[in-house]
Amino acid sequence: MTDTIDSAASTKLIQGRTGDWEIVMGLEIHAQVASTAKLFSGAAVGFGAGPNEQVSLVDAGFPGMLPTLNRHCVEQAVKTGLGLRAQINLKSQFDRKNYFYPDLPTGYQISQLYFPIVGEGVVEVEAEDGSFFNVGIERLHLEQDAGKLIHDLSPTESFVDLNRAGTALMEIVSRPDIRTPEQAVSYVKKIRTILMYLGTCDGDMEKGNLRADVNVSVCRAGNYDRFKASGDFSYLGTRCEIKNVNSFRFISQAINYEARRQIEILEDGGSIVQETRLYDPTKGETRSMRSKEEAHDYRYFPDPDLLPLQLEQAWIDEIRASLPELPDEKRRRLMADYGLSQYDAIVLISEQAKADYFETAARGRDAKLVANWVTNELSARLAADGKDFSENTLPAAHVAELVELIENGTISSKIAKEVFDHVWNGEGSPAEVVEKHGLKQVTDTGAIEKAVDDIIAANPDKAAAVAEKPQAIGWFVGQVMKATGGKANPAAVNDILKAKLGL
Repeated sequence: MTDTIDSAASTKLIQGRTGDWEIVMGLEIHAQVASTAKLFSGAAVGFGAGPNEQVSLVDAGFPGMLPTLNRHCVEQAVKTGLGLRAQINLKSQFDRKNYFYPDLPTGYQISQLYFPIVGEGVVEVEAEDGSFFNVGIERLHLEQDAGKLIHDLSPTESFVDLNRAGTALMEIVSRPDIRTPEQAVSYVKKIRTILMYLGTCDGDMEKGNLRADVNVSVCRAGNYDRFKASGDFSYLGTRCEIKNVNSFRFISQAINYEARRQIEILEDGGSIVQETRLYDPTKGETRSMRSKEEAHDYRYFPDPDLLPLQLEQAWIDEIRASLPELPDEKRRRLMADYGLSQYDAIVLISEQAKADYFETAARGRDAKLVANWVTNELSARLAADGKDFSENTLPAAHVAELVELIENGTISSKIAKEVFDHVWNGEGSPAEVVEKHGLKQVTDTGAIEKAVDDIIAANPDKAAAVAEKPQAIGWFVGQVMKATGGKANPAAVNDILKAKLGL
């Protein structure tokens, strides 16, 4: 593959051998509904159970077993639709999607095609460069997950685990508004954050609770704008669907490879076959899985065992009133209430636990300073230990106390990092650590003056040179800080040095 994709998020052009190309993408995000029971049965939902331990007769497809809709899953779907600023349909319908796989015992999946529970919406997404772009939501529908096939336990047999069969999924289908691999990753991150704020999905991609199907096509430069102006899909290329990608890194890698693959085929005079592909992270490439089916291939028809789902507007309004503060609202409030930059606010809201922790620590303190400690030092320590912010055990009061010690001049910013090391290692609160290790900042001007006098006396040539080169005072500052074990008040050191050196 010789074509290259510019990695900058701001550009949407790909340089090919015969001219420029553009990527066009729509994503289908499959999010497992946070529920203790499955969509149409009372079987338990949870990770880590033994094979086929969480399977009801309905999930196993026994004859005569009828599905019973889980009200909580419907509520979770409505809540998600409201969080996506989407239309909630008062009437929706479940359909049978017919296909035959060993991990789908009934021979069909109960899904929604013609009348989904959630219609069109829009999501505002933060790009890596700090700009924003909108992604249209086409629909959100409820459907069952399938089970799991296991092929590596025997050289001659495959095994079936139906624990996931019947688990409720929300499929969130976007418009073809995503233009770069970076945008795709940012979009999935934003959807994941919204779902976690709402409590409708735990967002655990490692366990497969959130995964994406990425539809990738390429077209000649300028054709996407023509498509947007006319709505004519003929301006866009044939799409290929990359199935079940479950990490941000793999999403980016799969898109880059697939776009290059399609461009190379087209520039060699070939055509793109619409198909479903899998991404192999070991080889860093996509490979064909099966030809892409259309709706008629699945022979959709209304499920005869389920009545149409009719919702009351009053119930939807009740759910709307119970919604928590969502990421966009929180970002704007943090900027307004705490004077934070957009960048700091975006980093903080990326995890609800992080934003809540910041607000607890920032009460009555320098909010910018608190944000720096939360997003930099503390987050880095957690990442080094392989932990999410929700697993943080350091009390917010300790960060607040550390910032207070900096604000009142008890310790310097440099000494604060040493204090944090001791606090992180469980030696007590910041105040206790400062007292225990004698880390209070030296503010006694007499002691600082003596250190300054000693260093100037020992380096008369350097002192004389400062008059011609004032920036050389930095060397003296460093020597004084070294002589005082880093405990001298930096402002006092600068003031005394300037007076002594005639600056």
